[in-house]
Amino acid sequence: MRLSSPHINIILKACTKASRSLIRDYGEIENLQVSTKGPGDFVTSADKRTEKIIIEELQKAHPDYGFVTEESGIINKENKSNRWIIDPIDGTMNFLNGIPHFAISIGYEEDNEIKCGVIFDPIKNETFCAEKGNGAYLNNTRIRVSKKKKLQDALLVTGGPKNSSKLKDKIFSEFINVSKTVFSPIRKFGSASLDMAYIACGRFDGYWQRELNYWDIAAGIVIVKEAGGFVDFFNDDIDVPLKKNILATNSNIHDELSSLIKKNIE
Repeated sequence: MRLSSPHINIILKACTKASRSLIRDYGEIENLQVSTKGPGDFVTSADKRTEKIIIEELQKAHPDYGFVTEESGIINKENKSNRWIIDPIDGTMNFLNGIPHFAISIGYEEDNEIKCGVIFDPIKNETFCAEKGNGAYLNNTRIRVSKKKKLQDALLVTGGPKNSSKLKDKIFSEFINVSKTVFSPIRKFGSASLDMAYIACGRFDGYWQRELNYWDIAAGIVIVKEAGGFVDFFNDDIDVPLKKNILATNSNIHDELSSLIKKNIE
C-alpha cells in the first residue's frame, strides 16, 4: 500500500486482524447467532465481534480518540475533534445470505472532516484507501473516477429504501425519474461503502442514496474525493447529524444528476 501515514497504518492493521475472524464466520453462516435490531435490519455475532476487534486495535494507538460505531454507538463522547467512524460489516444482509459483497469501513475524522479512510473487501481481497491530499488507491494502484461525460451513458448505483422508511414514495419516484434518463438499468448491490469505492475506481459513474448512516459512507467520502470525484449531501436533517442523503459522482455528470435529484425534492 503506497499510503503509509500513521492513521492509515493503524486502520489497515485493524482491518487485517478483524477480517480473519470475519472470513471464518462467513464460512459458517448457518451457525451464526442472529438477533433482530429492527424490521429488516439484523445484527450478527460477527458484526459485534468484528467491531470489538477493530475498536481494541484502534484504542491501542489512540486511547483518547472518540468513536462513532454501528453496534456500540458513540464512545468517548467528549472527544469530537478526533474520531474513528466504523462500520464492521457494511452489507450485513449480503453477508447473512452468503453473498460475497460486503466490507469493513473505517474513516478517521478530525475537526468534522474525514481525513483518511479504508474500505476493505475481505472476500475479494480489495483494499480501497485514501488520505486527504495524497490520492486514493486500490491495493497498490492509484485510482481515478471514470471519464463518462453524459448522464444518459452513465452506470449508476443506488440502494434502499428500508421497509420502515417514511420516504418510500419519494425514493421510488426518484428512482423512476433517474431511470428514465439513463440507458443502462440502475444497479443495487447492498453495500454503500463498496458503492462509494466503486465510484472512486471508475466501476460506477454515479451513486445516490437517502437515509444512510454516517458510518456507511464516512470512509468513502475521502476515497471518492481523492480519486477526483464529487460528493454532495442533500436535504439533510440537521437534527439527525448521523443520517445522510448522499450523491457521489465522477464529477462530469454531477450537475446533471444533482439537478434530477433536486427536481424530485421540489
